[in-house]
Amino acid sequence: MKRSPAHEALPGLTRRHFFQQSGFGIGGLALLALLQPDLFRPRAAHAADPMAPRAPHFAPKAKNIIFLFMAGGPSQIDLFDPKPKLTALHGEKIPEDIIKGERFAFIKGVPTLLGSPYAFGRHGQSGARVSSLLPHLGRVADDILILRSVHTDHFNHAPAQIFMNSGHPLIGRPSMGSWLTYGLGSANGDLPGFVVLLSGQPDPGAGNTCWGSGFLPTAYQGVEFRSQGEPVPSVSNPPGITSAVRRRGLDVVKSLNEQHLLDAGDPEIEARIATYEKAYRMQTSVPELTEIAREPRAIHAMYGTRPGEASFANNCLLARRLVERGVRFVQLYHRGWDHHGGRDHDITTGLPRLCRETDQAAAALIRDLRQRGLLDQTLVIWGGEFGRTPMNEGRVEAPYVGRDHHPRAFTMWMAGGGIAPGLTVGATDELGYNVTEDPVHVHDLHATILDLMGLDHTKLTYRYQGRAFRLTDTSGKIIRKLQA
Repeated sequence: MKRSPAHEALPGLTRRHFFQQSGFGIGGLALLALLQPDLFRPRAAHAADPMAPRAPHFAPKAKNIIFLFMAGGPSQIDLFDPKPKLTALHGEKIPEDIIKGERFAFIKGVPTLLGSPYAFGRHGQSGARVSSLLPHLGRVADDILILRSVHTDHFNHAPAQIFMNSGHPLIGRPSMGSWLTYGLGSANGDLPGFVVLLSGQPDPGAGNTCWGSGFLPTAYQGVEFRSQGEPVPSVSNPPGITSAVRRRGLDVVKSLNEQHLLDAGDPEIEARIATYEKAYRMQTSVPELTEIAREPRAIHAMYGTRPGEASFANNCLLARRLVERGVRFVQLYHRGWDHHGGRDHDITTGLPRLCRETDQAAAALIRDLRQRGLLDQTLVIWGGEFGRTPMNEGRVEAPYVGRDHHPRAFTMWMAGGGIAPGLTVGATDELGYNVTEDPVHVHDLHATILDLMGLDHTKLTYRYQGRAFRLTDTSGKIIRKLQA
């Protein structure tokens, strides 16, 4: 067999030859390292001040976000998407061709259709259709956009919640709040740029993985504020420790961390230094922020707040106070919307209770932001990780009927911050099973939210493990129909 020139050259590439030639390259790298000592040190983005305000890619329509996350999956069939045909067929078996090959979380066999027991009225000049379970939201119908055509890829709580919050179903990716604060920083250096507020009953969801920073520096992860007791653990000094003593202690820790940073070059050390400094400043800013009792009596009546209690209403008022002070992203989790059936976990008793806990405060938040001139710059989002099926799950007998998880079609609403108010966008079929008009995938939703904040979702990236990652992964399109 005839040997190629490349084969003929191989015997000359000995180990001795390799080290003779590569020595020049290694020596050159060593010289560069002497001239630039931090050449090989991994640098955290914006390490000096991770939350310093940064310019967006283009002029934004919104500056802050309040995401009202209804963990568990609210029923769009009973709240925003009336289906007369479904009501007419109530109790009949769903046609098998519709669910052929479908996977459900709990439904077995061929389930029966379940019409909504609630009436829907038309509200505002827009004539938006809103359930009788949400009378307060109906009064601000002209301020909100109802999006009936959201769909997701996952039908179990934890992966669907992580997907809605991070664009990926597995733990380890940065959440949307982390991406936004990484890209834009925050306008208040004395408070976290990303704050999380919890209320409602614990559920089988994904927990704090929904507001983690993933592979971004930990300075960008969500900071959970508690409704009772100290808002943030250790925000106050221990007995006998003055602010001056704590300042001296932090200075010592800072000097040690700075020396460690010089030795190790780990960007997480820079994030740790910034976090300690932010925690010290929060000792002054957080107590003043969380004293909602100072709000006028009329504000408490509007929200339905009771200072000192752990409630969604208190958290809505606190969210307004946070964006008022320049916090970039505030996310409220109200848990318990998983209405499969069973006492207080069904659509006849549990769903009305959840609506009573949230309706007044959510509507009040919109009204309050509007009257303070903050609604135009604050994007308010309401929704869960998926919706509910138009069929009865059949877990228990009546009257405790419930619906299974439904990722194919569900409803969210948005207001303020560049959103076109008074519109209803998207549609589903006559049973509410599939999207038939203007489908919006979770990646599309994320792309649109980033666009409203002045960020190109294809350019907001972070390089990790050899590739550039982004919130929308490798897809996502901006839905212009949602924008004013």
